[in-house]
Amino acid sequence: MIRRLLSVLHARNLEFLRDRSTLIFTLLLPVLLVIGMGFVFGGPERPLFKVGVLADHIDRQAAPFLRERYVEFIAVPDLREALRKVTHQQIDLLLDLRAPGRYWVNTDSPKGYIVEKLLLAAQPTARRQPVSGAALRYVDWLFPGILGMNMMFSCLFGVGYVVLRYRKSGFLKRLHATPLSAFEFLSAQVLSRLALILIVTTILYVGIGAIIGFHSAGSILLLGLLAILGALSMIALGLTIAARFSSEELVGGLLNVLTWPMMLLSGIWFSLEGSPRWVQWVANIFPLTHILNAARAVMLDGAGVVQIAPHLLFLAATALAFLAFGAWSFRWRID
Repeated sequence: MIRRLLSVLHARNLEFLRDRSTLIFTLLLPVLLVIGMGFVFGGPERPLFKVGVLADHIDRQAAPFLRERYVEFIAVPDLREALRKVTHQQIDLLLDLRAPGRYWVNTDSPKGYIVEKLLLAAQPTARRQPVSGAALRYVDWLFPGILGMNMMFSCLFGVGYVVLRYRKSGFLKRLHATPLSAFEFLSAQVLSRLALILIVTTILYVGIGAIIGFHSAGSILLLGLLAILGALSMIALGLTIAARFSSEELVGGLLNVLTWPMMLLSGIWFSLEGSPRWVQWVANIFPLTHILNAARAVMLDGAGVVQIAPHLLFLAATALAFLAFGAWSFRWRID
């Protein structure tokens, strides 16, 4: 029995080592993730709070509070936009340097509560101003991110591994003998997964909404259109990964390369307000970023089609591009 076990173990090790693409990717993935996260989140000190400052530029000597450590100060010249960011918990507090002593804070924000105490300790004469508009809870801001994350995993892994399983089992080889084209096969996979995603997302939207009573100011139909285009874009992206490869380790690694940056940079858990420009630029490459930005604009601000049109066009264009590339690069059988 030991002999047979060792024979199979030796064969499996040789199989893995001969799969050069998987071997290289297995070694490179942790290194790339560490380097990438080091660039994004590295540095000697990470700010714990984000404070908007009504000014064109920030002079640290203008007020004692501006010299606090672990607080990131962001210049926001427009009062209306700054107040929107306070109510949406994109920044924890807004300080006015033009009229010293005025500040705005979202009283439903835990971080806002703490940073207000820091401000009053440094400037006891500071006066809180009423925030115009409804102050939103963190869960209201987070809810679209949770739905988007669930959609991302279902789209990428749900389609990628199905196509991979079809290829390894020889099912695609048999389909190749039929008049079915690659575009038709991939389109059927996209529509099947799309229907499932929309049903699951609708159930979650209604069920969780009934439990926590989240804020939703926009059109349900517009959210449905956004969900369709967003799901199509990410399903097509998953298909481009599974279109050619036959190694489970490689496909799984590539899908993780897509999902981890989106989880960290697309704004699921926290706002990228005040982050470096290049980080925001990279984040805008991902479909999930556009889905969440558009969903929050509709749900929290009541935005219409015109306001989120750039996001809708981006998602539609990427869905068509990924599906076309997947059909062009698709392989029916393992060489």
